[in-house]
Amino acid sequence: MSELGSESGLPANPSPRCSIRSSTLTIYGISQEDEAIYQCIAENSAGSSQASARLTVLWADGLPGVPTDVRADALSPTSIQVSWNEPAQNTQDIIGYVLHIRKTADPVEMEYQEAVSKVTLQQVVGDLEPSTSYSFYVKAYTSRGASKASAMAQESTLGEVPAPPSLYTKVVNSTVVQAVWEPSAKMGHHDGFKLFYRKAHAPLFTGPLTFSRNVSQYNISQLDPAVVYEIKILAFNQHGDGNATLRFVSLKEPVEKSVLNTPCDCLKEEQGKTSTTGIIIGIHIGVTCIIFCVLFLMFSYRGRLMLCKTVQATPQVGRNPVTAGSSSSQQGALALNGLHSTSIEANGAHHGAKSQRERLVSGSADAAHTMESLLVSCSLNETQMSTLPLDDFSLVEERESHYHMRPTGGLADEG
Repeated sequence: MSELGSESGLPANPSPRCSIRSSTLTIYGISQEDEAIYQCIAENSAGSSQASARLTVLWADGLPGVPTDVRADALSPTSIQVSWNEPAQNTQDIIGYVLHIRKTADPVEMEYQEAVSKVTLQQVVGDLEPSTSYSFYVKAYTSRGASKASAMAQESTLGEVPAPPSLYTKVVNSTVVQAVWEPSAKMGHHDGFKLFYRKAHAPLFTGPLTFSRNVSQYNISQLDPAVVYEIKILAFNQHGDGNATLRFVSLKEPVEKSVLNTPCDCLKEEQGKTSTTGIIIGIHIGVTCIIFCVLFLMFSYRGRLMLCKTVQATPQVGRNPVTAGSSSSQQGALALNGLHSTSIEANGAHHGAKSQRERLVSGSADAAHTMESLLVSCSLNETQMSTLPLDDFSLVEERESHYHMRPTGGLADEG
């Protein structure tokens, strides 16, 4: 066990400016009053031992005096104003003041400071906690150093009233309104609630109706259904009443709605919505079908046009197949142009008049057959008929041949 004390035998921390932690003595805001011999004594079952040290505080000449008349006044739940007077001596060299602030219940090391101009002998300290005690002291500073600490001033911040609660209203019937409220958690402890109500624009409220902190609703009855009412609620605690929350309630509208409004035929509305949706879908499907039909006709016409152009170009590119395929037609045409006369001259003496008549008849029949085939082919394919070259045909004037039939006997004699 160890004990630290001054030469007078008293404990070393009689003021809140001194603290002992981890075998260390710390003195805050040291001054000449702290000069002393400090002893540390350790004891156990075998005996005791001690050590001592002398503390000397060197004080420079020309330091300012101690600020006087330090006062603290609470302004709000979060602010306190601290004021003081100038020191009694050496004020001409003062360059400023330092205000030392801490919660009274906190240790000295939790202290913080605020610098103040030399022409300002007061400071408003903000961002404080409601209903909390604070301690203040002031030092004056020159270029040589600081003065001794002023006397300590203590003040508590004002208590905080509760924040406005939330308020909801519900019309129960034509003469009853239910008021429901919820406390706010933003600031201030609440001890209860006060409820007021009145007719709109009336000079006075009915109330207050006071409720404990556990009550959260109330039914206001015996109201006039033709009048608009104003309802307000506020929370209170030991520091006073908080701000109120207002609501206006009309009892006339629910009555009129219940009398005039007819029940909703939801089934008909759903059917109407369904039929309208079906019509819209049908219109979309019809428009889509029309677009597809138009596109189909356009592409079909384009394909047919391209096919016609291809067929027209075919005779100019490959003309021999058409010519070869119409050999029988050429034979007929040659027969019409006098091929039979050449054949008669080549065979003239051997066949005689009989062969001439047979070939003439045969050539005429072949020509007629060929022309008939061409006409049928052209009728089946108008495009081919329009593209056949005209120089493959020639017109031969057909003359009537008069044959005199000889008697059968005569022909037999010739044979």
